Amino acid sequence: MQRRIFLSALLSGVAAALLGSPAAEADHGYLFGHSADPKRKKRLAERKARLAASKRANYKGRQTVTYITSEKPGTIIIKTRERALYYVLGSRQAVRYGVAVGKEGFSWSGTARIGMKKVNPRWTPPAEMIVRTPKYAKWAGGMPGGIPENPLGVRAIYLFNRSGDTGFRIHGTNAPSSIGTAASSGCIRMLNHEVVELYGKVRIGAKVIVL
Repeated sequence: MQRRIFLSALLSGVAAALLGSPAAEADHGYLFGHSADPKRKKRLAERKARLAASKRANYKGRQTVTYITSEKPGTIIIKTRERALYYVLGSRQAVRYGVAVGKEGFSWSGTARIGMKKVNPRWTPPAEMIVRTPKYAKWAGGMPGGIPENPLGVRAIYLFNRSGDTGFRIHGTNAPSSIGTAASSGCIRMLNHEVVELYGKVRIGAKVIVL
C-alpha cells in the first residue's frame, strides 16, 4: 500500500514538472496522446516571435571579441545557430557580426573560398525561386545594383568551391530587421554598413567556414 502511494506521488510530481516546463507546454499533448491545443500553439509561436524580436533588438553592432581558433587571420567563420559571422584577426581575437542565415530547408554548411567581390551587385533570382515566388519573374534578366529594392544590398562576396560558384553569397540587405533570424534562401545577410566594412577586409581566396 505504501509503495503504491509512493509511486503515485512520484508519477504526479513528474507529470507536474513536465507540464510546468516550457518544453512540456509545447509537447505534453503528444506525450499523453491528446491533440495539441491550437491556442497553446499560437501562444508558443507568439513567444518565439517575441524572443526573435528581442534578439534583433539586442544586436548593438559589430564587436571585437575573444575567439580561439586554429584558422589563420583573414578566415571567415559563420556559426549558423548563433546567427553570427566571425572575421578572424589572430591573437585570439575576431570581429563578430550579426547575420541572417538560411531559413529551414535552405540552410547549409561546409567550406568555401571567396571567389569574387562586387560593389552594388546585380541580383538575378534563380529559376527555382521564380517558381516559388512568381513576382520575381520580371527580374529574370537581373535586377540592377544600387537600387533600394535590390536584396543583395550594397556589397556581395561570392563563395566558390572546386566546382566553381556555389550560388551562395555574403551580402548586404534591404531588410535590416531580418538580421538575427533564419530568413534567407541560404545566403548570409549583413547590415549594409557592416558588409561594406567586411568587404574591405576580406581577400579573394580567403577561406570561409559555415558551421
